[in-house]
Amino acid sequence: MQLRKELLEIKCPVGITQNVIAGKWKLVILWTLKDGVMRFNELLRALPTIRQGYLTLQLRELEQDGLVHREVYREVPPKVEYSLTDMGIKFLTVIDKMFEWGTEYLEFMKSKDTK
Repeated sequence: MQLRKELLEIKCPVGITQNVIAGKWKLVILWTLKDGVMRFNELLRALPTIRQGYLTLQLRELEQDGLVHREVYREVPPKVEYSLTDMGIKFLTVIDKMFEWGTEYLEFMKSKDTK
């Protein structure tokens, strides 16, 4: 695994985090993989509005950045599984906090609608 060299040039930890998770689907992919190993088509079914090519791109970037592991089994037909790396699992604590905040924000917005 070779991490992107441009990440080393970013001096701000928040900027690094933003760069790693930038992408419409990356957070959702990581959240989906929290329950364990999934094959590509399982991910595609779990995220029905994502285009296949975009899922491939996002998974490659997450793999390159060390958050997702891709395991290829040499069989016919080829079998590929995706899972979170240790760093990806650590990032789930950030996503959990985002989930909490999003839930609170949704309630906040609903309460403003009823006033």
